[in-house]
Amino acid sequence: MATIVGVIFRKNGNIHYFGSGDIELNVGDKVICRFEDVIEIGEVVTYPNKISDNEISLSTKKIIRKATYYDLSVDELNDAKEMEGYKKFEELAKKYELPMKLVDVHIIFDKSKMIFYFTSEKRVDFREMVKELASHFKMRIELRQIGVRDEAKIVGGLGPCGLNLCCKSFLTDFESISIKMAKDQNLPLNPLKISGICGRLMCCLKYEYDCYKEFMDKVPERGTPVKCSYGKGVIYSYEPLKSNIIVEFENESKVSIPIDEIEIDKEREIPEKVPVETGENLEMTDLEDYID
Repeated sequence: MATIVGVIFRKNGNIHYFGSGDIELNVGDKVICRFEDVIEIGEVVTYPNKISDNEISLSTKKIIRKATYYDLSVDELNDAKEMEGYKKFEELAKKYELPMKLVDVHIIFDKSKMIFYFTSEKRVDFREMVKELASHFKMRIELRQIGVRDEAKIVGGLGPCGLNLCCKSFLTDFESISIKMAKDQNLPLNPLKISGICGRLMCCLKYEYDCYKEFMDKVPERGTPVKCSYGKGVIYSYEPLKSNIIVEFENESKVSIPIDEIEIDKEREIPEKVPVETGENLEMTDLEDYID
C-alpha cells in the first residue's frame, strides 16, 4: 500500500497528488516537492489516502521532505521579494508605457524562476521590461498573461450571493459554462444577473444543471393535459430540484405535485402551450460578445 496526499503550490491553485512515503503528514503541513523540474514548497490540502501499489501512476512523484524551519524562512524571504516585485513591475510598466495590470507575483522556492501574472486587453511587447527585471532580481523572469477568470480567482471578492467567490474558496479548475445552462434552468438571460465579477458567466450555473437536465429529459412539455388526485389540468411549470410539476386546473388554481403522482391524460387534446413568465430576456445577438 502507498500513501497519497494532495498538495497545492499557490493559494487556490490546482491540486497535485504526491506519494508521501514514510513521512507523516496532516492537512496544512508545508512540504518540499519536485514539481515540473523545479523544487517547490507546497501545502498539504487532503488527508493521507491509502491506495494499492498498482493504482499509483508512473507520473506520481514523491514528496522530498516535510518543510523545515529553514525552508519556511526561505519561503518568507521569497514572499518579501515578491512584494518588491510588485513595486518594480509597476515602475517599469509606467516607464515603458505598457497597458499591463499586475495580478500576482510568485517566486519558485529554489529561486530558479520569478513569475509575474498580468492581464492586458491586447498583446504587449515586454522584452525590455523582462531584461530589467532579470537584471534587478538576478533570476530568470517569466511574464504570463492570464484571463479575467484567473484574475478573479487570484484576487478574490464577493459574488452576487454575498459569499466569497467559489473560484477563490474551493474551485481548482474552471469548467466550461454556456448560456444554454442558464436558459435550461429558466433563468433570465440578462448578463447583469448571471455574470460574476469577472464579467463571465457564473461558475455556479453548472452546479445544478445536471439535475435540471435529467429532470427535463423525463417530463412532458408545458401545456400537456394531465390528471392527478386533485383533478384534471395542464402542466404549467416545473420545480426540478423538488422533482415536482406545477399543474394549472380549470379554475386557474396552481398546485405543485410530485411527478410520480401525475398521469398524462390521453383522452384530451393538447391545448396551446401555457405562457410562462421566465423573467427578463435578451436577444441572443445581445449576448454574442458576452459568452465565453
